[in-house]
Amino acid sequence: MNDWLTVYQVDAFTDQVFKGNPAAVVPLAKWLPDEMLQKIAEENNLSETAFFSPDESGELLLRWFTPVSEVQLCGHATLATAYVLFEEMGYSDDSIVFNTLHKGKLTVSRSGKGYEMVFPNLDAEVVESVPSEILNGLGINVSEVLVSDDYLVVLPTQEDVLAVTPDFPELAKLDRRGVIITAPGNDVDFVSRYFAPSYGVNEDPVTGSAHCISAPYWANKLAKTELTAKQLSKRTGDLVCSVTPDSVTLKGQAVLFMKGSLSVSS
Repeated sequence: MNDWLTVYQVDAFTDQVFKGNPAAVVPLAKWLPDEMLQKIAEENNLSETAFFSPDESGELLLRWFTPVSEVQLCGHATLATAYVLFEEMGYSDDSIVFNTLHKGKLTVSRSGKGYEMVFPNLDAEVVESVPSEILNGLGINVSEVLVSDDYLVVLPTQEDVLAVTPDFPELAKLDRRGVIITAPGNDVDFVSRYFAPSYGVNEDPVTGSAHCISAPYWANKLAKTELTAKQLSKRTGDLVCSVTPDSVTLKGQAVLFMKGSLSVSS
């Protein structure tokens, strides 16, 4: 017997379809086996599929899967999930609190035409010895590299970020989720690109969780607590980041691209 689940595809960190970062969102009445969640994410073939369901306390548990693996934190799919709850499922409060398996509680609130997400500050530490996989994988000389959940590679200019042509098999050998490359922006405070080939995402269009690392770095560098950011993927995406010692608030918009149904065997 097959059960049918509703699936939404939302473009996050943009107000236009075909831009930003697409995420699938699947509401669940009860949790499916992890193997089935992974198969659905693989079938969707987006950088992330978000699943949420009420936990034992009635709060919403949120999980995220790439086509090959579950991840500990995802910004754009959290934004997409909040959009679905607010705009498609009639969630009436001004804020949603998600429980997560690895990063505690995440809060998303309505804010003007978009939303604000309060995420952890993933402050990075300087790497004394740059891994060869970064040097070989990016194909450039780098002088400033930091590490947290991801590696953060600081480059001189926006043009340098755009010019990088990664060797994805080489970057996939690294011991972190992925690599952020970043520089001062021409029209924003900072720009970035993000690569996570070991998680099945060669280049992510717009990566909210990566800004939990890059925004604190630039806040310190520029002596600012609120910054504008742009991710320079083919689709591009825009964020506003507010930084405190404990948190990074990410502000952005989202738009629905598609709503449909998917079949799973029960």
